[in-house]
Amino acid sequence: MTTTTTTTTTTTSTYWTETDSPVGRLLLTAGPDGTLTSLSVPGQKGGRSVQDGWRHDAGPFRAAEEQLAAYFAGELTEFRLPLRAEGTAFRERVWDALDAVPYGTTTTYGEIAARIGASRPAVRAVGGAIGANPLLILRPCHRVIGADGSLTGYAGGLERKTRLLALEGAALAR
Repeated sequence: MTTTTTTTTTTTSTYWTETDSPVGRLLLTAGPDGTLTSLSVPGQKGGRSVQDGWRHDAGPFRAAEEQLAAYFAGELTEFRLPLRAEGTAFRERVWDALDAVPYGTTTTYGEIAARIGASRPAVRAVGGAIGANPLLILRPCHRVIGADGSLTGYAGGLERKTRLLALEGAALAR
């Protein structure tokens, strides 16, 4: 996945739109420059919701909506969108490792910890960083599974995680 990740402070102008998908309604937000800052689903743990002062405008999201439609149609395996997520240096390292997990594959929390040079006891912190990913689907946290192959945790719900992995043809048995 090719993305740009930078840390920034909260912007004064946030744009938003909603779009339908096979995994439910998606809420997309972007900063004043049109860079995506979140993609969330209804009922998502820690997900965003529209705030007073945000501007509803589908314009900044055309490329994202086109790429998401192609992804859900099985025609796109790598998103090429500018992304901006706010997080600590540790979270950004974890999110960068997520970006490197190829379409149609899975990895474990322990493997992500090893990729970023974190100790084995840091696996819980890695899980927390993955759970705080503000860019569901675009940053593929759904590709992270338990060491025993189980579908553990997903802020958007395990049913959505299962559907995303099935869409990608990921082998769920390890």
